[in-house]
Amino acid sequence: MTNKLEETQAEYQQFAREVESLILGTVDLEGVPDTSYAPFVSDEARNFYIYVSGLSTHTQNLENNPRASLLLIEDESKARQIFARRRLSYNCTATLLPRDTSEWEAIVTLFQSRFGDIIEMFRSLPDFRIFKLVPQSGRFVVGFGAAYRISSDNLDRLIQMGE
Repeated sequence: MTNKLEETQAEYQQFAREVESLILGTVDLEGVPDTSYAPFVSDEARNFYIYVSGLSTHTQNLENNPRASLLLIEDESKARQIFARRRLSYNCTATLLPRDTSEWEAIVTLFQSRFGDIIEMFRSLPDFRIFKLVPQSGRFVVGFGAAYRISSDNLDRLIQMGE
């Protein structure tokens, strides 16, 4: 039988696959915070990618300040306790993917697979950009008194808070 940390570790590995959008925190040049959301795809290294309009506030903020935070949170309708929704947050560094590169094409293909035909329309819009959000550290909360730190040196490893 597995212990609680092993169970939580397995839950952490799966959690990002259970949601399709992330809540994104950015800051403008004057330090004014902005919170928004964006659908995302991710890769095996736990990098997150968002495909966003250049007209949006969060895109402008990311172009001027690459520091961001993201939050994945359990759907309210699925939560056992509204005060203890499962959630995963990361502090990230954002970089703009150059358009029409092999990496950009691979990520667009992931978006197409996950979100369908709307991605074809985005491809034709020159203001739409893909940002890569690279986690630096994070936290995974699964309930009351069940919070885990995610180490910057190993994003796959959970560390019980207080250790």
